[in-house]
Amino acid sequence: MSTRPGLQPFGEGPGPPGRAPLPPPAERGATVIPDRVVARIAAQAARTAQARRAAIPPDRSRPAAPSASAAIRTGSVRLHLDMDLPYPTDIPHVCERIQHDVAERVAQLTGLEVGEVTLTVRRLVTAADPDRGRVR
Repeated sequence: MSTRPGLQPFGEGPGPPGRAPLPPPAERGATVIPDRVVARIAAQAARTAQARRAAIPPDRSRPAAPSASAAIRTGSVRLHLDMDLPYPTDIPHVCERIQHDVAERVAQLTGLEVGEVTLTVRRLVTAADPDRGRVR
């Protein structure tokens, strides 16, 4: 990296004249991610996982978007997902894969350890009747 004489690359050196140097990164503080932000990340990850693992047939009505809640405690997060799934499908296998995908993506994007992901199936969307079982 080339710089003009007398200038330090960004993040290195003592900092601007007249200011104290920055403490090392580990001593600067912590990033706090609110529960609702992690829940939104989890809901988006659930939408992606649903499309990949349990897509509703295109000739049916769109399923309701997955929803999520999150509870963060000491660097670990517990997630709860609610979503629609197609029927027939291998429900336990699909749920396990979705839980894994969401946990992996949330951990990747937030840096939090995902301790638990629970998934509630709101509705099964059948190929024969998309509104069957829907509460009106």
